[in-house]
Amino acid sequence: MQVMKTALKIAFIALITFVITSCGNFEKLLKGHDFDAQYAAAMKYYEQRNYTKAIQLFENLIMNYHGKENAENISWYYGMCLMGEKDYYSAGYQFKNYFKRYPYSERAEEALYMAATCKYNESPDYFLDQRLTKEAIQEYESYVDRYPSSVHIPEINTRLDELRGKLMRKDYDIAYGYYLTENYNAAYVSLQAFLNNYPDSPFREEAMFYMLASGYEFGINSQEDKMRERLQQVVNDFDRFATLFKDSSRLSKAQDFYTKARAAIAALDAKGSK
Repeated sequence: MQVMKTALKIAFIALITFVITSCGNFEKLLKGHDFDAQYAAAMKYYEQRNYTKAIQLFENLIMNYHGKENAENISWYYGMCLMGEKDYYSAGYQFKNYFKRYPYSERAEEALYMAATCKYNESPDYFLDQRLTKEAIQEYESYVDRYPSSVHIPEINTRLDELRGKLMRKDYDIAYGYYLTENYNAAYVSLQAFLNNYPDSPFREEAMFYMLASGYEFGINSQEDKMRERLQQVVNDFDRFATLFKDSSRLSKAQDFYTKARAAIAALDAKGSK
């Protein structure tokens, strides 16, 4: 038992010594001026997926290798390392720079694809601000316009559907949020816009129902000179809803809005005829 403990202690000391020595060698290499050695080491670290050390070396090389042999490789693999570290903002910037600097490179097309993919990876969940999602869509569409025969097109189309789905869900939540907060005019307008923008949305039934509900609440609480017109719109909206969603679980409630709207219109007509 004692022999085993001694052996483990020796192994641990050896490991620590190796780590300290390795760190010391790396710092010496990084601060030195042997750029060929730095390049070789950076590529080795990249292959080992030790992106942190590779990035430090590539950053140093970029400052000292501009316009020289291997400059293009350094720019490319620096971007790949940033991608490996999931620093998508920096990686996207690097790949765009690569594309601008080496537009005729055999990697130029891939660089533009990687830049767009970095933006895709930055796209947040649907309930957060969707600025980056819109930028990702724009960059993928720009790539497809430039390279319509790319092998990446099927994957990009799938991702575009995902990104657009986030925008759709975000827009629906905003419109529905107006209904929840009883801002019925804004809810009606927003839900109507949602239905126009996303005619095939899986939320179409819900959107039409809450538009109907919002229209009724807004109309019934309007001034008399506006009420009839707005309640007639509720009647029209119900007719469309009932036609499209005959088996809807919301049909009974929608019918209730319709019935009350018709009754209110009739009351207004009777009052006006006196």
